[in-house]
Amino acid sequence: MSLNEKLIPHIDELQLPYDRNGYKRQGSLRNSLKFIAVISIAVIYGSTLLISQINALYTNYHHYKYEHTLLGEVADYRDKTSSTGGKIPLDFNLVRSGAFYPETRSIQWIQTPSSLTDDSGDYVLIDESNYILKTLSNTTFEKVLFSGSKIEYEGSSYEIEDITFSDDLKYALLICEKIHNWRHSFFATYFIYNIEDGTTQSLYDLDSKMNKNIALAKWSPDSLKISFVLENNVYLKDLSDFYHPSLKQLTFDGGAEIFYGKPDWVYEEEVFESDTAMWWAPNSEYLMILRSNDTLVPIYPIPYFVQDVADIYPELREIKYPKPGYSNPIVDFIVYDLQKEFIKTLPNDDLFYNDDDISNDERLITEVKWVGDEQFLIKITNRESDLMKIFIVNSKESMTSKLSRFENGKHSKSWFEISHNTVFIPKSETREYDGYIDIIDVDGFDHIAYFSPPESTEPKILTSGNWEVVDGASAFDFKTNELFFISTEKSSMERHLYSVGLDGSNKKNITNVDEEGWYSASFSKGSRYLLLNYEGPDVPYQKLIDLHLGTSEVLINNNKLKANLKKYDVPEIKFGEVDIGLTESLNYKETLPLNFDPRKKYPLLFFVYGGPGSQLVQKVFSTSFSSVIAAELDAVVVTVDGRGTGYKGKQFRNIVRDNLGHYEVIDQIAVAKKWISKPYIDETKTAIWGWSYGGYMTLKTLEADGGETFKYGMSVAPVTNWLFYDSIYTERYMHTPQENPNYHNSSVHDIKNFTNVTRFLLMHGTGDDNVHFQNSLKFLDLLDLEGLENYDMHVFPDSDHSIRYHNANVVVYDKLFGWLKMAFQGFFENGVKFMPLGDERVEFYG
Repeated sequence: MSLNEKLIPHIDELQLPYDRNGYKRQGSLRNSLKFIAVISIAVIYGSTLLISQINALYTNYHHYKYEHTLLGEVADYRDKTSSTGGKIPLDFNLVRSGAFYPETRSIQWIQTPSSLTDDSGDYVLIDESNYILKTLSNTTFEKVLFSGSKIEYEGSSYEIEDITFSDDLKYALLICEKIHNWRHSFFATYFIYNIEDGTTQSLYDLDSKMNKNIALAKWSPDSLKISFVLENNVYLKDLSDFYHPSLKQLTFDGGAEIFYGKPDWVYEEEVFESDTAMWWAPNSEYLMILRSNDTLVPIYPIPYFVQDVADIYPELREIKYPKPGYSNPIVDFIVYDLQKEFIKTLPNDDLFYNDDDISNDERLITEVKWVGDEQFLIKITNRESDLMKIFIVNSKESMTSKLSRFENGKHSKSWFEISHNTVFIPKSETREYDGYIDIIDVDGFDHIAYFSPPESTEPKILTSGNWEVVDGASAFDFKTNELFFISTEKSSMERHLYSVGLDGSNKKNITNVDEEGWYSASFSKGSRYLLLNYEGPDVPYQKLIDLHLGTSEVLINNNKLKANLKKYDVPEIKFGEVDIGLTESLNYKETLPLNFDPRKKYPLLFFVYGGPGSQLVQKVFSTSFSSVIAAELDAVVVTVDGRGTGYKGKQFRNIVRDNLGHYEVIDQIAVAKKWISKPYIDETKTAIWGWSYGGYMTLKTLEADGGETFKYGMSVAPVTNWLFYDSIYTERYMHTPQENPNYHNSSVHDIKNFTNVTRFLLMHGTGDDNVHFQNSLKFLDLLDLEGLENYDMHVFPDSDHSIRYHNANVVVYDKLFGWLKMAFQGFFENGVKFMPLGDERVEFYG
């Protein structure tokens, strides 16, 4: 899914610059640093399940009046006029207005010919609609490369949504009028802009209608060529002569069943976590292209009901979607040799195609990285992700591959998370060979190791300990031989930046580990300069740092946000660890009501995600939906990362293998019982809620608990049966249904146990291409068969997993808020429901 934005709410839906692991996204320049920390985000380990949209409190909120629109004339739960120190109490309207959004600036680092040995720190800064070239080696220099938000071309006007510049800064790709496809992918109109003379040309200049359907485009490192995908075929545009460019089609059999250069649905969602499946060699002489054959992948149909008011019949769209035990796409690759102008492939008798452990039709290609001008690394796993092999492919003459590494996780009930962490280390005067940095298992924890030459099977281990390096190495300084990485060494709830030498010596911290902190980093092309993003727990800021001189300047200080926080009364957030008798304590986050009084009794809400390798408890700045609930409903909100979640080692994580929904649920209930025993919790008003994997966890917890601990639940877009989710994610944690009999136990199936739950809410979008609406419909059918009616249901027509179509994202949070308010005020007790009908309330028995 990814169930985990990646919950993590669809991180990209909020235009956050971080992937599911919480790190800086590469790609969209305009969106790359718009991280809206107003939302509590879950950081997921690798390509995890459904990352839900728990964060999307969009600012297009129309100032609904909750007390009237949703709840009739129900009185507010608290006196809004009373607050500590005369401050204005936080409420939902304030959060949605953006009053607590940190300001950020986004930059695109530029590669120059001398970046490795003499890094000048060139970057493009976005200031509203101005794209400004700056350099950290000369802070007085700046040049406007492009200004504007629209472009006129052949009599038509196009809205610019993104710009990516060539590294030589001669040209820019203008990406206009995006049409959303799947989570990461889109179609758009592309133009090439000549910065020197201001002229523009269409990327696909043979047909303006076709130019609107380009799926993605990538600059070559030498800035002279652009590879792009149109109708699932790869094209190459050569700008050596900008005014007389050449256009060449490289592949010809792409279409509905064959994908070149871009992933199909499951590879986009679960493997590459992006829309790209082609990779340029560093010298721009080769282009590696993934080929996906989806012929045997089953079709899943999704009806759309409200796309066009004139449509009488629903629109039926079909996607290739492999479910557990069914055929995956068969993946292979080709290499285009630009010098010889032809496509190369491995010979049929090559080792890559004749592997004894991983067959061609079961193989997953999980990562590709050029580790030199003529060779690239390719990682593969079996479909269940417990065997991993790494091949080095030489592209110079006739292509050949060599097996470099083989790792087996079957013996330890482990799996290999899909990652994109490999860093190329080029040879130098002090290094005889090229090499690369990768993540390996060191005593059950993720650490970094140096492999040189690339074919090496014995790495130099650079870090070790009972903590983890997160998302691999961040950057490498060619001049100082320093490697930079972010880790959990101080705390699994924090992220700090460190460096270490290529020989494993001289490890040092870059950020202040004496203070709590969650940092992410973006490095210049030579890694001398650093854009450091401090994301919490205090007010975020951004700094530009010269790592060689030790100097820095503040890019964004968020003083406006600091001033706002002085005016408003916001809930207190506490972090800690809770002991429930396991070998490892569990991380928790507790959000307290305004004017919290430990002598009072408060309702309790658990916000849960819990997917394998995920993380919700993070020390980031956040004025989130949990804060809204605490402030407006006078409730205590708790989030716990139980067993199976990430960043505490493989033993803690791997226990859930083949048995999803078991240990995770035990931990949620155990911690909830601890909280209920606290004197300030009202044990009659307890609820749990989540989205995506969190929606699944909500239902599984209610099922196991049977109303003893949690009286209420709210489940959004849940998986209810793992047979319905995609194969690559599910089999990584559950193996195939043919091998694992626990699929039934891991489904939501014991319906009688919901009888004693006071009431629960279920919501789902009918257009969900990720967690299909089928999940909720099958669960509803089980409820009908059992004759249970102690639930409410809301369906969002045509909404995908993010639930945002036609104002749905406003409504879904309104529903969550309003329903929970009624629950905590007792309107569902004894089977009674109060439903607003105009100015009247209608009472009936469920």
